[in-house]
Amino acid sequence: MAATLVIEGGAKLKGEVWISAAKNAALPQMCASLLTEAPLILENVPDLADVATIGKLLAGLGTRITADGSGRMALETPGLVGHEAPYDLVSTMRASVMVLGPLVARSGRARVALPGGCAIGLRPIDLHLKGLAALGAEITLNQGYVEAQAQGLRGARIRFDLVTVTGTENLMMAAVLAEGTTVLENAAREPEVVDLAHLLAKMGAKIEGAGSDRIEIEGVKELGGAQHRILPDRIEAGTYLMAGAITGGTVTVRGAIRDDMPAVLAKLEEAGATLETGSELVRVVGPERPRPTDFVTAPFPGFATDMQAQMMTLLGLADGESVVTETVFENRFMHVAELRRMGARIETEGNRAVIRGVERYLGAPVMATDLRASASLVLAGLAATGITVVSRVYHLDRGYERLEEKLGKLGASIRREP
Repeated sequence: MAATLVIEGGAKLKGEVWISAAKNAALPQMCASLLTEAPLILENVPDLADVATIGKLLAGLGTRITADGSGRMALETPGLVGHEAPYDLVSTMRASVMVLGPLVARSGRARVALPGGCAIGLRPIDLHLKGLAALGAEITLNQGYVEAQAQGLRGARIRFDLVTVTGTENLMMAAVLAEGTTVLENAAREPEVVDLAHLLAKMGAKIEGAGSDRIEIEGVKELGGAQHRILPDRIEAGTYLMAGAITGGTVTVRGAIRDDMPAVLAKLEEAGATLETGSELVRVVGPERPRPTDFVTAPFPGFATDMQAQMMTLLGLADGESVVTETVFENRFMHVAELRRMGARIETEGNRAVIRGVERYLGAPVMATDLRASASLVLAGLAATGITVVSRVYHLDRGYERLEEKLGKLGASIRREP
């Protein structure tokens, strides 16, 4: 039975919250287990629906996975028993396509369902396929599947037409076992890409430049095992900072890495929040009422598209007009219609949204459309007058670990109901 979140707004959140590991770092690192026969030990693995989905996919390919319930996960793939990522799994989570590079690198073949569109945009994988072809793979499309074969990958110089995080990660994993040197230009610079590079280096890969737009990889014959702790989730951290700000509360987010979210912190301050940062914490004191500000989403180190809906919700209560420009995904304003049900005054045209702030949100039944839109509706509910009921919260469970429990400890009135 589908669950809902019932939120009674009005409480100023106060206290501390610990951030879980980044979903977008955990998923490619789990896929990296396909590159070696040796055991891979990941620590701080979040308990999320997407992690379970990628685990199911890897198990079908021959990976043995054991988890002890404390966030520690052991993955071992002594031999591949399959080469296919079926549509029923890829269609539920696009990140499943990241088995493509490791499978081709290790076994010389892969058959992966095309992910197609998703709620927030098309996100084609043509850049992944062009890169694999440059490394020497023969790519064919057959009945909705990508089929890739290679006698052995060879290093190449690959320039991405657009910055792609999953494309950068997929080709990094393919290139570590390719013969010779691979250079990825216009590569993604996100912290999750850097964290994957750290893991691959521990496994014996030779990678330089991760975190810049030029990554150089010298292929090795084989990789070994490794133990690695996944970095904290900067999007979850940003969401809890927004929760403190939008309720006028005081929230300390522990595990947050300041340098992983420079644009979000800058815009929070522009909106009137007071921030205090430490080595692995950020404390926010929310304003009485936010100030308006404009922002444009962009690849790291720009303002993360995954924080756009949450920041827009905060600015919906600002004293003045704000403009948001979304440059990463073509359909990422679906939360706007639901925010309007709560009294927001937001107009959209193309990739631009104009927000004219209102004094308060009013509780209402709303429906989540995607992961980050779900979070924005929860934030609106926390600040609203009255009761907000958020349906289709399975979206939230893909990327937020124990959301209602963590918010409840900060003083929110929030509960899950069938």
